Amino acid sequence: SSGINAEWPLRPGVDVVSRLYNEYNTKTPQKLKIIDAYLGYIMITGVIQFVYCCLVGTFPFNSFLSGFISTVASFVLGVCLRIQSNPQNTAVFKDITVERAFADFIFAHCVLHLVVLNFIG
Repeated sequence: SSGINAEWPLRPGVDVVSRLYNEYNTKTPQKLKIIDAYLGYIMITGVIQFVYCCLVGTFPFNSFLSGFISTVASFVLGVCLRIQSNPQNTAVFKDITVERAFADFIFAHCVLHLVVLNFIG
C-alpha cells in the first residue's frame, strides 16, 4: 500500500453532489419539489418512448410522434410553471401569481392534448 487513497480523485465530485443534494432538500420549497418530480416523470416517459421506438419501430408513426411531442411539450410547460412558481423569480414575474401560472399550465395542457388527439387521427 502506497498510502494514497484510491478514492481521492472522486472525492471532490462526491462532495459537490452531496452539497447540491443537501441544499436542494433544505432550500427548495415543497411545491417546486413536486414540479421537479413531475418533470422527472415526463423525462423518463419520453426516454422510454424513444427507446421503444428504436427497439420496436415507429409503426404507427403518428402515434409515436404525437406521444413524443406530447412528452416534450409537457416538459416545456412544466419548466415554464417551475420558473414562474419559483419564489426567487418574483421580481421577473411581478404580475403573475402562482395560481395564475398554474391556471395557464392547465389551460395549455388542455390545448396541447386536444392537438395531440387530433394528430393521432
